[in-house]
Amino acid sequence: MAKEKIPSTGAVRLLKQHKISFIPKPYRYADKGGTKVSARELQVDEHQVIKTLVLEDEHQRPLIILMHGDREVSLKNLARQLDVKQISPCPPVKADRLTGYQTGGISPFGTRQAIPVYVEKGILELERIYINGGKRGFLIEISPQDLLAVLQPQMVEVGI
Repeated sequence: MAKEKIPSTGAVRLLKQHKISFIPKPYRYADKGGTKVSARELQVDEHQVIKTLVLEDEHQRPLIILMHGDREVSLKNLARQLDVKQISPCPPVKADRLTGYQTGGISPFGTRQAIPVYVEKGILELERIYINGGKRGFLIEISPQDLLAVLQPQMVEVGI
């Protein structure tokens, strides 16, 4: 069987530049399938599959939150922790433009524009995580400590 080619995404290039070890995890993408589909396809716990969500505050300033696949983000708690009035999902067209990735394939690594990143605290307690590598149907397996080293995100506790 031929070795699958690793996509040359901004995320992959950034991780290689930082000499971060990762394992490519391609899978069959399903539109609107989310982390349930990727976890099933890769036969991993959905709790270890990390969602990359692009949100914005009331002034339309973007931010990225990383959340366990089997949990949701409490937007009210996040707004409170960030000391802003309101947090809402960023429109997909705007998220695609800001990150340089396509919705469903957005990675927190190598975004077109520098965007503040927040991470659910529990993610950092896992041994390994699966996070988008910058393309639909392409996750990367990585250590949460490497994610921390490259992104330097702010920790929050907003999962429900």
